[in-house]
Amino acid sequence: MSKKNKNFNTKTIHVGQKPEKIFGAVSLPIYLTSTFKQEEFGEYEYDYSRAGNPTRTNLEQNIASLEKGIGAVAFSSGMGAISAVIHLLSSGDEVIFTRNVYGGTYRIMEKIYKNFSIKSHWIDTTNLNQLEDTICKKTKMIYIETPTNPMMEICDIRAISKIAKKNKCILVVDNTFMSPYNQRPIELGADIVMHSITKYLNGHSDVIGGILVSNNNTLLEKLKFIQMSVGSVPSPFDCWIVQRSLKTLHVRMDRHNFNAEKIAKHLIKSKKISAIYYPGLTNHPNHKIAKKQQLNPKGVTVYGGMISIDLGSKKNARKFVKNLQIFTLAESLGGVESLVCHPASMTHASIPEKIRTNLGITEGLVRLSVGIEDIDDLINDIDNSIKKL
Repeated sequence: MSKKNKNFNTKTIHVGQKPEKIFGAVSLPIYLTSTFKQEEFGEYEYDYSRAGNPTRTNLEQNIASLEKGIGAVAFSSGMGAISAVIHLLSSGDEVIFTRNVYGGTYRIMEKIYKNFSIKSHWIDTTNLNQLEDTICKKTKMIYIETPTNPMMEICDIRAISKIAKKNKCILVVDNTFMSPYNQRPIELGADIVMHSITKYLNGHSDVIGGILVSNNNTLLEKLKFIQMSVGSVPSPFDCWIVQRSLKTLHVRMDRHNFNAEKIAKHLIKSKKISAIYYPGLTNHPNHKIAKKQQLNPKGVTVYGGMISIDLGSKKNARKFVKNLQIFTLAESLGGVESLVCHPASMTHASIPEKIRTNLGITEGLVRLSVGIEDIDDLINDIDNSIKKL
């Protein structure tokens, strides 16, 4: 690609997507092969699809370019990607995590990696003083989500990156809620960016996947070795599907952002909602940080497609969900269709109730993944459901 064609929207369509050489196919073929012919002993570009596959390489190149990284490593799930990050550590090392993360991240650390003597600290990473106070000689990594799932807390990536560098810690940022269209943590100082490809990057609720992006060659080589050795790799077919979906990422994200902001501002009027968690609202405690770091490729502030609302009780939450016609009760997020989730019983059920309550994940909390349907239909759907509470 020429230097003139390096804007985000162009990269989603063209990076890693040069027309195929043999027949000139614009839509690249899927390399559904487990192994590859070698001309001589040990002379090859690819030898075995667990170690590398052309379709996977194309996807990794594309997403790396969008995140402003020099390389990426893809996995069969977001949890596979998170596991690879933790495999960078050794027994006795300590990790500082954002207190409010996806329930699966909490589960794997407390139920699995704890057994390998890797200690996790769950703190409010929006509080920089608390972060610095928690770091010790054994701290090797800081892992943050921003916005957090589902409480929409915003961490200051640039400020945390300075703390991480000062203390020689690897900074990992889960950017799943934003996508590289809305936020690019490497530009703000992150060492590794993690995505659940399942969400906005694929955006059509039909693929499970994860990816890690970095601008550090040493980290990338280690992660590629872990990928190949552990074997949590995505299929070529899944990589091809995600690559196809990426070509509309910028179009989809514009609509997600627009719809969610309209809905959040509309919900302020309702007296039946106890609380609204959306960083685009000026009363959000981290609104100024979101406004500063959540920028689309044109430099315009954006707030994403996720909203959490507290309806006061589990009874109200259940009734609200039951009366929705367009929003579907389901796990996951980031698809073109609007979804609603009850974190306490779904995505965050693995987190102890006392911890959930302290985080604000009440029985009345529901999380909206706002899709790209017509905004009037979505608002009417929510209004009709709220009226019946």
